[in-house]
Amino acid sequence: MVQRTAEAEWNGGLQDGKGTMKFGSGAFSGAYSFGSRFGDASGTNPEELIAAAHAGCFSMAFSAGLGKAGYSPKRVHTTAKATFEKQGDGFAITRIELDTEAEIPGIEEAAFQQQAEAAKKGCPVSRALAGVEITLKARLLR
Repeated sequence: MVQRTAEAEWNGGLQDGKGTMKFGSGAFSGAYSFGSRFGDASGTNPEELIAAAHAGCFSMAFSAGLGKAGYSPKRVHTTAKATFEKQGDGFAITRIELDTEAEIPGIEEAAFQQQAEAAKKGCPVSRALAGVEITLKARLLR
């Protein structure tokens, strides 16, 4: 079993406060605020970090599935967009849009799409986001 850690600190009230989030590995530390979460202020936010985690997880799962199927991926590039919106009295991530493009020598389009769908359903972050709509646009680059 592997455990990963992250931490966050928030100082002040919701709208006038500010905070920092950082990974336990030290690979990332970033400031966040009400403005960076609900507006266009500089800084990060929890939803952006979830989108980054999903893009990374999907790309690795896709590559692993392709390898198991006998393909040798050259490159998998994925963008994830997390939609964060008001629902009832609170807010929720309601949708994640995965957009991937990949260079996979020797694969046919149907097998490529099948592997991409399997990665979308099976990657650990997708499974952690059960209940969130996850869409996938997958392009094979020749």
